[in-house]
Amino acid sequence: MNWLRTLLVVALFGPVAAASDWPQWLGPKRDGGSTEAVEPWKNTPKELWKAKVGVGFSTPVVADGRVFVHARVNGKEREELIAFDAKGGKLLWRSPYDRGPYSSVLNTGPQATPTVAGNRIYTFGITGVLCCFEAETGKQVWQVDAFKKLKAQLPQFGVCCSPLVVGNRVIVAVGGKGNSVVGFDTESGEIAWQALDEPASTSSPVLFAAKGRPVPDVVFMTTLRVVGLNPLDGTLSWEFPLPFQPSGTAPTPVVAGDQIVTSTMTNGSTGIRVTSGEKPSAEKTWQAKNLSGYFSSGVAAKGRLFLVTNTLKPVPRADLACVDLGTGKQVWKKEGVGYFHFGLIRTGNGKLLVLDDTGNLKLLDAEATEYRELCSTKVCDGTLVAPTLANGMLYARDAEYVVCIQLAP
Repeated sequence: MNWLRTLLVVALFGPVAAASDWPQWLGPKRDGGSTEAVEPWKNTPKELWKAKVGVGFSTPVVADGRVFVHARVNGKEREELIAFDAKGGKLLWRSPYDRGPYSSVLNTGPQATPTVAGNRIYTFGITGVLCCFEAETGKQVWQVDAFKKLKAQLPQFGVCCSPLVVGNRVIVAVGGKGNSVVGFDTESGEIAWQALDEPASTSSPVLFAAKGRPVPDVVFMTTLRVVGLNPLDGTLSWEFPLPFQPSGTAPTPVVAGDQIVTSTMTNGSTGIRVTSGEKPSAEKTWQAKNLSGYFSSGVAAKGRLFLVTNTLKPVPRADLACVDLGTGKQVWKKEGVGYFHFGLIRTGNGKLLVLDDTGNLKLLDAEATEYRELCSTKVCDGTLVAPTLANGMLYARDAEYVVCIQLAP
């Protein structure tokens, strides 16, 4: 029945972006990975273009020769989606829309990363305005204020969940009784289904395809548990309980083979294996309470897991831990790679790209037995935004600019 499963998966996912594009949060497969090779640079990589944009922690995405940036319109309670030519940086279009008032000492712009699916792009603003645009023209197809519509309370840190598009559903975390996870119709913006009762975390969803199941599950972390839901109707497939996370801060889970790895500040990191079959269950494979992280996502590569762990006292520090994926045991650790955050990209040739929160880009050997830095360069000012790798170019974003750096010929 493999042919039937293949047909179902194709029907679910619909049009797929080019392999070298970066159309959503954490890349084509939402695992922080790229098939592109990045070799150590001897000379400073060339800056191809730079463009000023409003504030936001949303990662740039790349599809069909365009770079999309979601930002606040400076000084106004408005947000906008901006499209640039990916190679030359030419402004192609910008589409603004109104939002509700929002203030914060940390960030007042969008935090969720847009998702490109076919000829549409979906955004989720910091106050919960969910929009659909035409990717080619920027014309808005529909807009819904999800939190207002569902009478839900805005999370402590604003909306952080990057939309996941599966078939004709765009799925996001909202939070609250009956609204923890919500699936919207991709064509109309109407609510297709609602599920669960607990508050949402800052984590974004990923897809997990367990053996023997025709439809992949969409995996969400709430403040109470990790769940696998049917993306078409929101029914619960399996769950794994976690200690209550009062602040709701959690990175996106890492899917690696038949395991899902979660991280929180109070529970450390946990490996979860989901059994196959019509009625799957989830069981713990390992737990490392000393590997705690609050929002930077990790990546897996060839039996290894690379995690961003955080220490808050006496001074904030972000470390890089290399962990055996099967056991959770630490292989090596490099302290102080960042202060609060750094973004990771797994390349297609056994390397790791690291963009730290001072704007330094580093290339590491992901297969070495210890931390091994191959080269580094300054690409932007201070940033809490993860980088994007597409078609030999790296895109970084700081408080004022998005910048394009050429890493491959």
